[in-house]
Amino acid sequence: MSTSISPLALPFPDMSPVAGVTLRVARARYKEWDRCDLTVAELAPGTVVAGVLTQSRCPSPEVEWCRRALVLGEARALVVNAGNSNAFTGHRGRAAVEAIAARAAAAFGCKPSDVFVASTGVIGVPLPIDKAEAGLDAAVAAAPADWRAAAEAIGTTDTYPKGATVTAMVDGRTVTLAGIVKGSGMIAPDMATMLGFVFTDAAVEAGFLQRALADANARTFSCITVDGDTSTSDTVLAFATGAAGNAPLASEENAGADAFRAALADLCRQLALLVVRDGEGASKLIEVIVEGAESDRSAHRIAMSIANSPLVKTAIAGEDANWGRVVMAVGKAGEPAERDRLSIRFGATPVAEAGLAVEGYDEAPVAAHLKGREVEIGVDLGLGEGSARVWTCDLTHGYISINADYRS
Repeated sequence: MSTSISPLALPFPDMSPVAGVTLRVARARYKEWDRCDLTVAELAPGTVVAGVLTQSRCPSPEVEWCRRALVLGEARALVVNAGNSNAFTGHRGRAAVEAIAARAAAAFGCKPSDVFVASTGVIGVPLPIDKAEAGLDAAVAAAPADWRAAAEAIGTTDTYPKGATVTAMVDGRTVTLAGIVKGSGMIAPDMATMLGFVFTDAAVEAGFLQRALADANARTFSCITVDGDTSTSDTVLAFATGAAGNAPLASEENAGADAFRAALADLCRQLALLVVRDGEGASKLIEVIVEGAESDRSAHRIAMSIANSPLVKTAIAGEDANWGRVVMAVGKAGEPAERDRLSIRFGATPVAEAGLAVEGYDEAPVAAHLKGREVEIGVDLGLGEGSARVWTCDLTHGYISINADYRS
């Protein structure tokens, strides 16, 4: 974790344990740092799992392993390392994942396919199997850890640990959902965001959990961007231990299904925004709202075009109400748009309408809005009912400094 905390950071919340989940951390020493860099979650027998994984065509061996294991829908352990993504490492990378899964399976008395593995860090360096096995042994022997320790151990350029928790009423019982996430740069998820892990004591069938997670992801993790770059290792996994004792949720028709889905979406949204708040070098959280598009999909593509624009992001960093850059980003998105129907606002103040600058608009409230830590950009295309909401951060010199020195 960085010693310089993001100005947008939120304090780590009080998070209660989730029944059926035991967390442990250890020092595998994947990099020359004085901190824990390995998190292990032991999961109760009967735990089901769902996941969304990167659509990168160059995925890590961990992503490929999880993709195969998800088909079975069962989990007994999660092993996460920081400091080495093990991506683009050929047969040696695959051998490392297989060794980790086999060793964890032996420790927890389960099949290797019940072990889920994730890694984050530098691309192109094979994960040292000796360090992986020694670190795993140390974690298994360690005392249980809390959520904060687990979140800290999975971070790389993160400046603060990220976690969230919510509850829901299902079948007359209170179920708990808790999650941790890491991410700061290489954030433009094409499914999920960096590494995120959700745990619940609710009894949920794997198919239902997969649908609920995919829906939540589409409105949260897949709606954030820091720099427009999609990771080789993006993974979000959800584990349900069933320890709450509710009647298992199998379909959207079950009592409590809506409450569970809403709670999961809320949790994912909180975690996703924590990542954007920690965007490398970020000083402002930016929400982009697009309305009046021909479809929701079109609105999303336009919103992401705005959110990923270096010109828009640097203007916000400089607190410059340069709405012309928003016009540019709308126009380049490749989606239906008509100049003379387009309207733009910063915060609550309209700055352009019907393809023209608002005559005589007062820039003072816009300037005041842009000086804040949270900025809202609104766009109305005036074409239809499609809408989307995405989140990003500004682009500062800090982003360049962090990434120019990343490997050193």
